[in-house]
Amino acid sequence: MLDNNVRYLQIAFNYDTALALRLLPQLPRSERILIEAGTPFIKREGLAGIGAIRGLWPGRLVADLKTVDGASREVEMVRAAGATAATVLGSSPRETLDLFVAACAAAGIDSMIDMLGVADPLRVLMGLRRPPGVVVLHLGRDEESTRGKMIQYRHVNRVRSKFDTLISAAGGVGLKEARSAIFNGANIVVVNLVRPEDPWGGIRTDADVPGIARQFLETIE
Repeated sequence: MLDNNVRYLQIAFNYDTALALRLLPQLPRSERILIEAGTPFIKREGLAGIGAIRGLWPGRLVADLKTVDGASREVEMVRAAGATAATVLGSSPRETLDLFVAACAAAGIDSMIDMLGVADPLRVLMGLRRPPGVVVLHLGRDEESTRGKMIQYRHVNRVRSKFDTLISAAGGVGLKEARSAIFNGANIVVVNLVRPEDPWGGIRTDADVPGIARQFLETIE
C-alpha cells in the first residue's frame, strides 16, 4: 500500500498500448513512480491494456476507472488484470463509494476517490463508512483551458483535519505545478503523457520522457 511519508509521481498513459510499449521500458525503475492506465486508455484497450502495462511495469499500477456503479465487480476485474490501485468518481452514489472502498480493501489495493467536479470533497468523505486510501483533487482535462481554474488545494487541510488519507493532485501538471502541489500538501502528483498536437499540460511524448520523469522525482522529493 502507499506510504503517507513518501512523495509519488504518477505518470498517466491515456492513448494506446503501442505508446505504453514504447515508453514504459525507458522509464526509471523507482518505488516512487506509479503508472496509470488512464480512462481513455482503458476505454480503448480494456483489461488487456492493463495487462500489457503490467507485463512491462513491475511496480504500482493505477487503473483510472472513474467507477460510477458496479464497484465491486470493476475492482475485481482490474485487480485480476494487475492493478494495485483504482479510482471511483466522488460524485457517485454513497453506496457505490462504500462498496468501492471495501472492495479495494478486500483485494489489497489502494482505493482512490476522484473529486472531479465535486464542490466539497470533505462532505463526501464524511458520509462514508470508511475513508479511501487516496483523495484525488482533480482539474479536468476540459477545464484546463478555462482561465483562472486551478486545482483546489484549499481542500487539503480540511480533509486532513478529519482523515488520515493521502492527497493526489491531477490536471495540467508540469514541473511548476508539481512544486506547488507538494508545497500545498499533496502526496501524489499526477502527470499526463501528452502528444505534441494535443493542448493539455504534461510531459510531451516526443520529449526526453525518462529524463523529465527524473526531474519530476527530484522536484517533488
